[in-house]
Amino acid sequence: MMMLQIDWDPSPILFKLGPVAIRYYSLMFVIAFMLGLHLMKKIFISEKIPLEKLDSLFIYSVVSILIGARLGHFLFYDPQFLIEKPLEVLLPVRFSPKFEFTGFAGLASHGAAIGVIIAMYLFSKKVLKKPILFILDRIVVPVAIGGMFVRLGNLMNSEIIGKATNSDYGFVFKKLGEDFPRHPAQLYEAISYLIIFVILWFVYWKTTKKEKSGYIFGLFFVLLWSARFLVEFFKEAQVDERTSWALNTGQWLSIPLVLVGLYFMFRKTKA
Repeated sequence: MMMLQIDWDPSPILFKLGPVAIRYYSLMFVIAFMLGLHLMKKIFISEKIPLEKLDSLFIYSVVSILIGARLGHFLFYDPQFLIEKPLEVLLPVRFSPKFEFTGFAGLASHGAAIGVIIAMYLFSKKVLKKPILFILDRIVVPVAIGGMFVRLGNLMNSEIIGKATNSDYGFVFKKLGEDFPRHPAQLYEAISYLIIFVILWFVYWKTTKKEKSGYIFGLFFVLLWSARFLVEFFKEAQVDERTSWALNTGQWLSIPLVLVGLYFMFRKTKA
């Protein structure tokens, strides 16, 4: 049974270049964005969309995901910090007690989703010249696999941890000074996102569902936020909010997004 228990104590820093530390979390973001760019290139070629528009899509995506996720984290989980230190929310630095480069720690996927939708509206209107659902149906495919890498980064940071398993199964997060195993909730979520990516990739390339505007986007919302809802049962609450009967913030935010997804999957469209 002890083989099911893993003592988890990796350094979050991959290596240092002078005063600059290259962290696994940042590397996972870079991999996610680069892989997403590669996958969207394949889609653009298939759709005969000029590849020069891909550069704009990349910029819109990166900026919207980082800003949306960052603002979402503090709006949903720590609004007081947003009011008191707005610059530390928007910039990857800490000003007190001393100036320090911190990177973007504290990102909410619900905020990222809102940011991407706003950005894709602007991109579709100003650059692509197509309906917003056209690009949303396609960009959610690489977004799914990108989410997997982000959660692996969380695992390397020993953050967004799971609840205690009360058994010999789980990860013992030594960095937190603990000696008991927890659910590896980051892995649960990462594996879920990998499965979602495979489903979306199959639906896009092997079915005609992409011809129904909004279907793949809706399917992504249903799968992603359903997975998020379920995994939350194994997570420790990010803030002191859970009671014995209530859902947590992440679950309450996921429910309407699942309903939005169902609407786009099953709404009637013009023939």
